[in-house]
Amino acid sequence: MNVTVEVVGEGTAELDLPDDATYADLIREAGYHPQEASALVDGSPVPGDRVVDAGSVKLLRLIKGGATDGA
Repeated sequence: MNVTVEVVGEGTAELDLPDDATYADLIREAGYHPQEASALVDGSPVPGDRVVDAGSVKLLRLIKGGATDGA
């Protein structure tokens, strides 16, 4: 299954996923951990264990960057 994934504020990619892939699988395939991003379909969040059923998904990163030591 081909899915267009837009990472909000970072760009868009095309992913080729197995037909039984979940939204958590999609998030991992996009290069993120499911705890650091949420999948949105038509503007609403979807559960990570739901099978991907949309051709276009937005990923909203919940965690970005990290602490700096100021050096």
